[in-house]
Amino acid sequence: MPQLHTSTEHLHAYDVWDAPTRWFHWINALTALGLMIVGVILLNDDALGLAANGKILLKEIHVVLGYVMGLNLIWRFVWAFFGNRYARWSAILPYGSSFWGKLRAYGSAFLSGEPQEYVGHNPAARLAIAVLLLLLVLQAATGVILAGTDLFWPPFGRWFASWVAAAGIDPAMVSPLAAETLDQTAYKAMRAFRGPVVTIHLYAFYALAGVILLHLIAVIVTEIHEGGSITSAMFTGRKILNRPPQDV
Repeated sequence: MPQLHTSTEHLHAYDVWDAPTRWFHWINALTALGLMIVGVILLNDDALGLAANGKILLKEIHVVLGYVMGLNLIWRFVWAFFGNRYARWSAILPYGSSFWGKLRAYGSAFLSGEPQEYVGHNPAARLAIAVLLLLLVLQAATGVILAGTDLFWPPFGRWFASWVAAAGIDPAMVSPLAAETLDQTAYKAMRAFRGPVVTIHLYAFYALAGVILLHLIAVIVTEIHEGGSITSAMFTGRKILNRPPQDV
């Protein structure tokens, strides 16, 4: 049961987001922003006149940020088994026999001008979270493959380096900047293999950018329409509501 603190006659403060959940949110937000900025630069490398060394450096930064995002995501998945009631899978994913009824009720109340309030995620937000997590997992999974094919970095880099290493070259010495370390036939085959992975990574990036934009819009609309101090709650861990919540 969350702690209830009376602040005025009509406003109540509820403890909702525990510290690990808040840390995940902001680490994820910052790494996603960094990945998008670097990704956009790499997509426009020719127009920006980037040299080969510059592209490799940006790819290295991109991969490091990707590792941070991936590890942070794994941590969040683990914490969904151990966190408080609002951090757990049952409160963040859209499942359960009553979920769709709750979603319809939430939508009807929202449109009526008397929105329902939730301490944790409302039903619409739970749908969005499912899509967001799916896209993040897809980006992480395709990203580690691209890190292996572009930079020969873990976890698959050693395998790809062995695939494309020229005769007599130690796979550890293979470099995308040193053509003499590469078997060009094998390298072309490897690049063909990675082509569909690049496509998936690119379109998942566009989808992720769209979902993040919708998330920001939804937060603003919900703050205005419902209140609940959604933004500040990700700093303080506490929401302030003016009517009884649906999930207490």
